[in-house]
Amino acid sequence: MINITKLWTGISQPADHIRYGQGHGDNNPHSSTATCAPTSARTRKPIVVWNITRTCNLRCVHCYADSHAEKYAGELDWDQCCAVIDDLADYKVNALLLSGGEPTLHPQLPQLLERATSRGLKVTISTNGTRITPDLARLFKDLGVAYVGISLDGIGAVHDKFRGVPGAFQGAIRGFKLCEEVGQKTGLRLTLTRNNVQSMAQILDFIEQENIRRVCFYHLVPTGRGVDVASLHPDEARSAIDMLIARSQKWHDEGQDRELLTVTQPADGVYLLLRQLREGHPLAQETLRLLTWNGGGANSSGRGIANIDTQGFIHPDQFWQGVTLGNVKEQKFSDVWEAAGQPSADQLKELRGSDDPAERQKKLSGRCATCKHFHLCGGGFRTRAAFANGHWYGSDPGCYLTDEEINTPLPL
Repeated sequence: MINITKLWTGISQPADHIRYGQGHGDNNPHSSTATCAPTSARTRKPIVVWNITRTCNLRCVHCYADSHAEKYAGELDWDQCCAVIDDLADYKVNALLLSGGEPTLHPQLPQLLERATSRGLKVTISTNGTRITPDLARLFKDLGVAYVGISLDGIGAVHDKFRGVPGAFQGAIRGFKLCEEVGQKTGLRLTLTRNNVQSMAQILDFIEQENIRRVCFYHLVPTGRGVDVASLHPDEARSAIDMLIARSQKWHDEGQDRELLTVTQPADGVYLLLRQLREGHPLAQETLRLLTWNGGGANSSGRGIANIDTQGFIHPDQFWQGVTLGNVKEQKFSDVWEAAGQPSADQLKELRGSDDPAERQKKLSGRCATCKHFHLCGGGFRTRAAFANGHWYGSDPGCYLTDEEINTPLPL
């Protein structure tokens, strides 16, 4: 995750301590919910994405879970869900993100939220927003849900086409406003594809007009139904990031407190840094330091992020379902993640690699193998690279840096 607001404007944002080892969210002795910054990105506890159900009321064209409006056998029962929550709380994961399918369709969502928040877990919800009612929004707020991320892929008919159901756009916006009315922290999540990138300016205008305070732009990971969706061309990706940087600067100049992030493409940070260096930006050295601490993809899937799917299987992230590390029906997540005598030990060791970026890079092929910025990017999003190459050590096809850029050392 690249926090464009933080890197480009220098304004501290929530969870900076997890991304960069310091900043907003770091330990505060006056806060009962404070969390300490990890000593390094390699040692931080993961954010766990838990797909609590595969059932969904929409038919999104880019759904990585290939969800439908039906019940699926084998999902965790109540006792198993409680065991997962208790283990994650005892393990002190950085956050628990409940996803799906559509998580609001889980029949025991209120009870899950109550148990998780009462155990001190920082809980966020990833939803399409269409099923949020005034009572559910109030429940989120009363139970202490940290954040509700509502998915949006365009304005009006563009969003409805992505989501496969007429009226999905209005439903999502209604859900957002209901959360806002009760003071529940809420924001938008968008997946960038060739089908909606042309609407970027319109989407950003909408975010500004609706005073939406947090927005995450995901780069497409072609899995599930997403394999049939077109990823951005390099020039489209560069143009999109330039537009996000420009809007972040505009909001900063106007005194608008808004957090803008990109996800599943660490190359965004390198691209931003290279722009700062070319333009003599005063924060270039600080950006370099923060990106170096973060390490990009080398500290992401299988280390800084984890997934528990609807059947209880544990994966390096929510997109990488082809790699299974264990199952919470049989083992504690914490034991699997620590590889404490578990069958996952060899897989995790291979996935996480050496602590030395140079040693990790030696195993890669393609453009990532020679990139001068590997220590900042970590080889991009490793899951996308694995899908494209059929093995863990290929290059990320989503990298849009030019050959000249990846082969030129930083002028520092």
